[in-house]
Amino acid sequence: MTTEGFPDSLGPLLAGLQRLIRRRLRSNHERPLARGAQIELLRLVVDRPGISVSDAARELYLAGNSVSTLVNQLGRAGFLTRETDPDDRRSARLMPSAAAEARVRDWETRRAALVSERVALLSEADQAALAAAVPALRRLADGLREEVEGV
Repeated sequence: MTTEGFPDSLGPLLAGLQRLIRRRLRSNHERPLARGAQIELLRLVVDRPGISVSDAARELYLAGNSVSTLVNQLGRAGFLTRETDPDDRRSARLMPSAAAEARVRDWETRRAALVSERVALLSEADQAALAAAVPALRRLADGLREEVEGV
């Protein structure tokens, strides 16, 4: 196997897989979230209710004003609310609505089923290759995260 061109193709391939999964999971009856960043923020707030805007921005590697814009959009859609931080009245904590929690749970369940279904259609060799690549992909992500965070 040749690795020439491999690093250049990995990023677009992974991003493309994410986009394809999101497109496949959109149902006709649900109003789609407009951007991947909205979905990422919603998932983060459901996983960590009470997270601040600045912590969410840091976690998602986005500018604070970008996250504020996303929060406003998701708030208007009924998915997020801002609550005043009792320890610092100048700061807000992000809370998911029940609709957001249900939407994320449904999304994650359907995503897992879709990916499992598609992986099962691959050859055993391809399945083994993908499974063997997961630890290396985690190490790649960890290395990138450490570089971005300056660790």
